[in-house]
Amino acid sequence: MALLHKTDIRPTKLELLNAWLPTQSWYPGPPAPTVERVGAARFDDPAGEVGLEVILVQAGDGPVLHVPLTYRGAPLDGASDFLVGTTEHGVLGRRWVYDAAGDPVFTRVLGDVIRTGGGQAVEEVHGPGGEVFVREPDLQLRGTGSTVAPLGETVEVTTSDVTRVATTAGELHLFRLPSARSTTTSTLTAQWPTATSPVTLAHLLP
Repeated sequence: MALLHKTDIRPTKLELLNAWLPTQSWYPGPPAPTVERVGAARFDDPAGEVGLEVILVQAGDGPVLHVPLTYRGAPLDGASDFLVGTTEHGVLGRRWVYDAAGDPVFTRVLGDVIRTGGGQAVEEVHGPGGEVFVREPDLQLRGTGSTVAPLGETVEVTTSDVTRVATTAGELHLFRLPSARSTTTSTLTAQWPTATSPVTLAHLLP
């Protein structure tokens, strides 16, 4: 279960992405975008320390982009190249926001979701008055299941429109433009309200 708080975040995630996306080699949009959210869903960090979110966004009439993010309460050692920015969370304080391709917690959890045929986490939202409710994500994620072994330690991340995360025991590919179709059966697919059919966000290779 992903535990969330209903509170102000400054700057917002989309404001961070407005500045960060144009610095990425795989970004095909305008130099000063106004990014809009298409859909998002969470994974659960078993240790309960790192926020893990799969987000799809769009700039104007450009393509839908896959920009998974992680949220941490302290900087991640050795991951400065993947830092999207910092934000002030009304409950949790300062949060360091990373491109999830460079966060080993995200890649390990994503690999396990694909391997086990899992999906997004239940999102439990805590409000300022103590109320608690379950929020239905607007992005439905599904792993296909696989006999591929669990991913090992990350040894290299190659960033492009297909971002490759090489580990000591397999490789994970993240499709930044999720209309791409995978040639392997070990995948994570996404469906959102305006999508006509599920699309591939990632695949897992031995």
